[in-house]
Amino acid sequence: MAFKLTYATMFNPPEEMHNRFEEALKAVRANLGKEHAMIVDGKDYFANEKYEDINPANTDEVLAIFQKGDEKDAAMAIEAAQKAFPLWSKTPWQERVRLMRRVAELLDERIYEIGAIVALEVGKNRMEALGDVAEMADLIRYACDQMEANDGFIKKMGVDPLSGYSVSNMSVLRPYGVWLVISPFNFPAALTGGPCGAALVAGNTLVFKPATDTTWTSRKLAECMRDAGLPAGVYNFVSGPGRSMGQALIENPAVAGITFTGSYDVGMGIYRDFAKGEYVRPTILELGGKNAAIVSRNADIEDAAAGIVRSAFGLQGQKCSACSRIYVEKPVYQQLLDRMIELTKKISIGDPTERATFLGPVVNSRSYQDYQDYLDKIYHSGGRFLTGGKVLNDGEFAKGYFCAPTIVADLPVKNSIWKTEMFVPITTIAYVDSLEEAMQLANDSTYGLTAGFYGSLEETSWFFDAIQAGVTYANRPQGATTGAWPGFQPFGGWKGSGSSGKNAGGLYYLQLYMHEQIQTLIKKA
Repeated sequence: MAFKLTYATMFNPPEEMHNRFEEALKAVRANLGKEHAMIVDGKDYFANEKYEDINPANTDEVLAIFQKGDEKDAAMAIEAAQKAFPLWSKTPWQERVRLMRRVAELLDERIYEIGAIVALEVGKNRMEALGDVAEMADLIRYACDQMEANDGFIKKMGVDPLSGYSVSNMSVLRPYGVWLVISPFNFPAALTGGPCGAALVAGNTLVFKPATDTTWTSRKLAECMRDAGLPAGVYNFVSGPGRSMGQALIENPAVAGITFTGSYDVGMGIYRDFAKGEYVRPTILELGGKNAAIVSRNADIEDAAAGIVRSAFGLQGQKCSACSRIYVEKPVYQQLLDRMIELTKKISIGDPTERATFLGPVVNSRSYQDYQDYLDKIYHSGGRFLTGGKVLNDGEFAKGYFCAPTIVADLPVKNSIWKTEMFVPITTIAYVDSLEEAMQLANDSTYGLTAGFYGSLEETSWFFDAIQAGVTYANRPQGATTGAWPGFQPFGGWKGSGSSGKNAGGLYYLQLYMHEQIQTLIKKA
């Protein structure tokens, strides 16, 4: 079978992937520091103010310069999308699918270039960066697949038993209008391209704004949309701070629906602001997690340790699916802990573009300070650092935001750290007397995004039935709580982790971007 890159297969890629990444990285580095425009109504658009995209591994290095858009720029982008909506929404769904498949093809062709950009601006290691871009293309393709599988979501309904009349009842899913996507820094490819692709395939027009720390990746997606031949105004890429540009987009009454991925607090603020409109509008939110792994006395300890360490420290813990708390049955607690410590101490830390690196820098100075603040709180709460517990700022680390991967033991389970999404490379571990106690602790959370389990086959059935989370894994060494892929593990959360109850990259996601119309036609027989 030919190699397919996913988060589960990324640990043993073919040599060609490394060679091509190196070539692309050289080309990208040769073009650092250039200014990039927004794309509005098919044209490059420049704002009065600018901001710099900085390399978190070397803060002296300016990767690119972007436009600091404001309220006026937001209104212009939404107006362009409004004007384009009538024609795009009436474009046959087959043509929309054709164009979006072309976008995915261009992403495939440019995966190494965009992957190098992701590694540079996010701090992802090269395989995670390539995986992010590959997932973006697959999410777009999956939206196309679902549109085709459902024949455009045009379905015949029952026939009314009316004597003397011919009756036709049709259910048709139709687009809403202008759709807004606000994407996060940690998956700037997949979590931009996924919702953007679904919105466009469904027939909405689009305005999308990335996080300011990772704007370059989203600009590359916009270029693929342009080069694929999407009509002007159908897609509009804007950039700028959330407090000005982002808020102006959210508050514009012409926005018909929104997808936001980010923190619980910001997401709930958007949810409340969006509810102030004239009527209820669809709001798709993915709001983070505090993801638990439960380890039974019957677990394969090697698989459990590998999966937990990968999920705790992949992307420096800056995943909404990161494994940030572990509950272990007491008889195997020390055995698991010893192996986790051993694996964590072997983690290679450094420049994320280097082949050997697993853990790069956190994304910015705020995250760097958050890490230090959490360490201080843990220390003063009685927690014990078994690995890490410090920033790395000497030698090759001096100009970056490097944080040592940290395992914490002995922190009281009632401490607020156990319920706080930290988004840094820190995980906490505690032993329990029973699986029932572990499950009670795991479910005692505002969040319900992902969860992992290691134990016997009989215990896995209990785990799947009892856990309150949208994405669940059992006995998975590739990642205890991370590694979802479209068409394989649709990704979305329960409770405070999500608003729709439908998971991205799954069977029911595309329908969220459309509303149903019933068309009844009566003819005399």
